[in-house]
Amino acid sequence: MTAVKETRYLGGLPPRALIVSCFGLYARESGGWLGVAGLIRLLAELGVDAAAVRSSVSRLKRRGILVPERVDGAAGYTLSASARAILDEGDRRIFEPGRAALADGWLLAVFSVPESERDKRHQLRTRLAGLGFGTVAAGVWIAPARLRAETAAVLERHGLAGYVDLFRAEHLGFAEVRGQLDRWWDLDTLSLLHRDFLVRYAPLARRTRPPDDRQAFAQYLPALTDWRRLPYADPGLPAEVLPRDWPGVRAGTTFFAIRDRLAAPAHRFADTAFTR
Repeated sequence: MTAVKETRYLGGLPPRALIVSCFGLYARESGGWLGVAGLIRLLAELGVDAAAVRSSVSRLKRRGILVPERVDGAAGYTLSASARAILDEGDRRIFEPGRAALADGWLLAVFSVPESERDKRHQLRTRLAGLGFGTVAAGVWIAPARLRAETAAVLERHGLAGYVDLFRAEHLGFAEVRGQLDRWWDLDTLSLLHRDFLVRYAPLARRTRPPDDRQAFAQYLPALTDWRRLPYADPGLPAEVLPRDWPGVRAGTTFFAIRDRLAAPAHRFADTAFTR
């Protein structure tokens, strides 16, 4: 079992992440259910064997992401309500290109948690980091103001809203924001993530020959799975204050070029796997 658990596919992508992408792309539009047999057929196109699929599905079930359900006698899984909400919220971040403008202002999350509830403090930090917030000081986190609604929804869903005050803010001084940004976010790591994505997928975006449906699926699902973490790591920071030639701009252009070319034929192939 250890070998299955530690296996990575397609440049480091775990089967669990690929499975979540399958549910996010193809299950929500049809009631949220995918059959195990069809899922195994799809992931086989990416070199993932049946044992790895079943093991990863079991872990997703234990984490409350998937719920077992039989449809017409076929074994399968559906998304839990909480998983569906997370995926629905993620659509805007993942599939809508765009970057904040400096004039939009900033969102500050200020919190103070009693020592007796330190677990809530850890949960808050984890949720804010997952949304792409940077750290100004202990208990003061910052993000582009356009994340206000998404942040409020996440904090309320996880029972953390009572510990946080949200403020819309404008930077008035004294150091320039451009100089502060690298203190609030780890720009070196973010840049490396974007550049790694470009190394993997820029050649794919430049191809002009149309792939067949099977090839499109095998190319698009890994690209989407790799991409969906980047808009959370880099929450659309304003281009005016980022380093010149910020690779996140090119990474976004690359992903959307791939999506425009491959999403439709990839979907056609996925449909055939689930209707056999």
